[in-house]
Amino acid sequence: MKALRLIDATIITGALLGFGGVFLVYMGNPANSGFCISCFLENLAGSLQLHDNIRMSYIRPELIGFVLGAFFMALQSRRFKVTGGSSPIIRFLLGFFILVGCAVFIGCPIKMILRLAAGDLTAIAATAGLIFGIWLGAKYIRAGFSLDRVKELPQINGYIIPAFAVLALLFLLLKPSFIITGETGPAAMRAPIYLSLLVGLAIGVFAQKSGLCITGGIRNFVLVGERTLLNGVITVFVTALILSLIMGQFNLGMNAQPSSHLSHGWTFLAMVLVGLASTLIDGCPFRQLIKAGQGDVDAGITILGMTVGAALVISWAIRSSSAGPTFEGKITVLLGLVFSLILVTMYRKRKPA
Repeated sequence: MKALRLIDATIITGALLGFGGVFLVYMGNPANSGFCISCFLENLAGSLQLHDNIRMSYIRPELIGFVLGAFFMALQSRRFKVTGGSSPIIRFLLGFFILVGCAVFIGCPIKMILRLAAGDLTAIAATAGLIFGIWLGAKYIRAGFSLDRVKELPQINGYIIPAFAVLALLFLLLKPSFIITGETGPAAMRAPIYLSLLVGLAIGVFAQKSGLCITGGIRNFVLVGERTLLNGVITVFVTALILSLIMGQFNLGMNAQPSSHLSHGWTFLAMVLVGLASTLIDGCPFRQLIKAGQGDVDAGITILGMTVGAALVISWAIRSSSAGPTFEGKITVLLGLVFSLILVTMYRKRKPA
């Protein structure tokens, strides 16, 4: 019965992500970007003046909703458990490189699914890269890779990221002078605040209950053939595909797709980096937000790494454009892959002879 409830929660979470991702585009979010954790973090970084591109500066309510929805659900279900201390600097750097991979592709794993469901065939190379990166990470886990063990921490540590989410909501609503909100470009493309927040909260609640993770679903299937989370991932795609067709947002092809480029080889490598690094830290960018909301301090450290990455991919011209990845973006993806491969070698726990 418990397993059945978990499957139901996973399917509901997937359906909400697919529905919300298409519906919020209809209500004003950028095309194929109803949800994109990496893009939203870039917007957040700009709003906090961590980079100077005002066109990418807005506090996205969806991010706030994900964290607070997971926080409230964890408290209500008594699953709020404060742990951390597992290789924090490593997790920070992997969070940074995950954001780099997403920026070179122009989208996180959720946006990858939404782009594919909207007919964007450039996302095929990203899907192949993500799956290969997850497979590679699972291979190293089987070979003995493991970061340091977590430990229980004082409760106050688990409240920090939810407190930041509340502070971000206050900034969004009160609009103090030091918060930047762009009125042109992607920042100006936004669904109504309360609608975005409500959808984010609903998804955060069910994601905390189900544990849905894009990379985790594929990893579990690769490692042990377990399909519960994978069913949720498939539900995201199917729901978004059906709704895209109904709402006229489906456009099959490769050319002139929103937020895309045709450098498929670099798309593949960028998402290999995202899949590999996410597998090593047990969760895609979306899952890291949910885990941080339920008291996982290591996930909070990863989010901080991703936020720094979100600022630097714009300030250092790492982010791709419709013309393709920059030289800086290509080099940083390769550095991330090298770092990840060195890491799995150094953290491999060799079995005694």
